Amino acid sequence: MSSASTHEAVECGFDHFRLDRKLLRGLKALGFATPRPIQADTIPAGLEGQDVLGLAQTGTGKTAAFGLPILQRLVEEPGEGPLVLILAPTRELANQIDAELRALAKFTRIETCTVFGGVPIPTQARKLKRRPEIVVGCPGRVLDLANRGVLDLSEVETLVLDEADHMFDLGFLPDIRRIIALLPEDRQNLFFSATMPREIRKLADEMLFEPHVVELAHTAPAERIEHFLVPIDEGRKKALLDVVLAEDDCESAIVFTRTKHRAKRMAQQLDKAGHRAVALQGNMSQSQRDRAMKGFRQGRYDILVATDIAARGLDVAGIDYVINFDPPSTPETYTHRIGRTGRSDASGKACTFVTSEDRVWVRDTERMLGDRIERRSMPGFEGIRLEDARGVSPKKGRPAANGRGRSSRNRGRRGSDSGSAGRGRASRNRSGRGGAGRSGTSRSASR
Repeated sequence: MSSASTHEAVECGFDHFRLDRKLLRGLKALGFATPRPIQADTIPAGLEGQDVLGLAQTGTGKTAAFGLPILQRLVEEPGEGPLVLILAPTRELANQIDAELRALAKFTRIETCTVFGGVPIPTQARKLKRRPEIVVGCPGRVLDLANRGVLDLSEVETLVLDEADHMFDLGFLPDIRRIIALLPEDRQNLFFSATMPREIRKLADEMLFEPHVVELAHTAPAERIEHFLVPIDEGRKKALLDVVLAEDDCESAIVFTRTKHRAKRMAQQLDKAGHRAVALQGNMSQSQRDRAMKGFRQGRYDILVATDIAARGLDVAGIDYVINFDPPSTPETYTHRIGRTGRSDASGKACTFVTSEDRVWVRDTERMLGDRIERRSMPGFEGIRLEDARGVSPKKGRPAANGRGRSSRNRGRRGSDSGSAGRGRASRNRSGRGGAGRSGTSRSASR
């Protein structure tokens, strides 16, 4: 590395990763000064070509954690794509991943493309004809395009599954298995999930070969988030919402509702009351969703009223409050929802309105967190008193990675590529993809 690029690396705090200076410029332009924990733990293994199993809560910096090794490889070994396939559960997350990768790769020639429902297939087909190195998409549309012969997956060298547990929740697991069957067996797999239910653990075991495992506190909310419950009667929720939104420290907020209809109606009500509010829910077209998110990010709206479509993958700086007007349907979603605030080491508040009907949800969520959630009462809104769950032991420890996710398959190993600075990447000249061409290589040498 030249003296100039070394100086730039020291400035941005990513010097020990030996990233290309074009990526360091991208990091500096984004204001990324110091690697976050998951990045520090994940990037070296990704650069070495290892499979990675990352268990971390939302908002921890996962996109750069898997994105930087991918971009470094593409800078070192350019070629026609798709060479990288990134699967995400929602359009919003796919767009966000794509936007961050584009920003990191701003000073390179690497091209990306997003594919998901709600956009005409001919439009996406035209973009894919340019052979972008990176494709980011939702499983359903990726599989559809592959089956139509529009998306060629035969040269994919790296597969990323982000928010794998949420993809399982949305029923994408069969599509994911079909997509994996279309990919070259000899590839790098980067697998990220906030929780590890049985089916996701099984998929990780099948996909990953001797993965580098990074496990952060993925069930507990980040310490910088001040979260609490507010017991209230159902009929007084709207009045309480008005009080919270009027707090001096609430300049921007996301309000979560359980249904699409309620989100739309509440956004309209708040807008008529003088707030700059917009809805984000599943009945909206992709262009409507994009306009809503763009307006919220740019500050034209102060309040986003959303269903769980925004619980993951929505990264907007400076959100002061997350307000769960309705508690989420599952305890796991609680962590994802409130993780929309307190991002990038900022602080934030998250309050959840709970009624007597929500006692079971409170019990299950506290069991998952292994701790009691603080109760607060607002002046003039003293409602029910939630009884603490009896005979429920806090969950101890965290979900195990089941033997660190080792695969029982005896699949091919990747050897070192002389043009990759010893980082153990797969060669692009895979003439023996059927099996014989890989039998003499040793992927473990790079580990």
